[in-house]
Amino acid sequence: MSSNIISIGLANPKHCIEQHNVFEFMGQAHGLEGSALTRLKALYRASGIKKRYSVINDYQSADQSQWTFYPTNKALEPFPTTDDRAKLYRKEAQSLSAQAAKNAFNHANLSFQDITHLITISCTGMYAPGLDIDLIHQLGLKTSVERTCVNFMGCYAAFTGIKLGDQICRANPKAKVLIVATELCTIHFQKGADDDNLLANAIFGDGSAAVIMSAEKTDSKNNLVLSPTGFLNEIYPEGSSEMAWNIGNFGFEMKLSAYVPSLIEKGIGELVNRLKSQSATETINHFAFHPGGKRILEVIESELELSKEADWAGRTVLENYGNMSSPTILFVIKQLWDSLTTENRNESILSLAFGPGLTMESMLLRVC
Repeated sequence: MSSNIISIGLANPKHCIEQHNVFEFMGQAHGLEGSALTRLKALYRASGIKKRYSVINDYQSADQSQWTFYPTNKALEPFPTTDDRAKLYRKEAQSLSAQAAKNAFNHANLSFQDITHLITISCTGMYAPGLDIDLIHQLGLKTSVERTCVNFMGCYAAFTGIKLGDQICRANPKAKVLIVATELCTIHFQKGADDDNLLANAIFGDGSAAVIMSAEKTDSKNNLVLSPTGFLNEIYPEGSSEMAWNIGNFGFEMKLSAYVPSLIEKGIGELVNRLKSQSATETINHFAFHPGGKRILEVIESELELSKEADWAGRTVLENYGNMSSPTILFVIKQLWDSLTTENRNESILSLAFGPGLTMESMLLRVC
């Protein structure tokens, strides 16, 4: 018995913010001038990002009179607390998640009442009763639906959700699994002008993605479904301090070292070879990589001897959405999936994502 991804639905907040506007906001918020501001501008130009989405409108302008979430003074005081950000998360995450789920059901021969298992994924906010219960009420899912919450795993967490969905469908052929990954990364802006904050503020955005999985291909309205054929993950402890996510008094604090691409570069080739070997897959036809940053995509392409064109889906998502943490890889897979036709049946897709640990996750999908 196999499992199938029969639909993916996407959603973003209403505020679409151009990268040059974020730069102007950050320059003002960090109080940068002269050479420091010039270096920040270079960072934004090299990011590979043109626009991102946020639940906070303030990032669209350096004019403090237009701000509604951050204090309108040079020091940004009183700076929003973790409680302030948690309230914003609770308000915005459930509606964004519900929209992504509804978009997924547009391409499924299922109703909300058919869902037997709900998996919610997030690392940018938590509360109880949580996002899972809010979605049950908003979507009209059965109150007896089995729930699993995947929290604080970071950018690779969608792989955990898909692996759980795969195991559920293989164990229960009648199962219908809804996976919802939602992150509001931009609510955790930190005003300190250290390298970690400057980098995080330059690349992260907000978004949600929903996946429906079933053992039955007929549950899909699409001509094609995606069937997972292999998973493999590896932890590289030497990178544990290079990517981290901690809860502070003024929001969640991201550590994203510039050394992360070098660590990925060292291990990615071996990981992919092991995955192909255990899955008896010789030829990979398509690629879906988590765009954790432009440099990360570049080192993967180099190590796997791929062209930019082969990695077009990841680069496209980075350019138009930035890094949204856990839903980002689902945006990439959806971008690639929409480009396929029935002529691509039985072809394979290699997908990769990375996160705290340093964790590397890999997955093979077959086009069915």
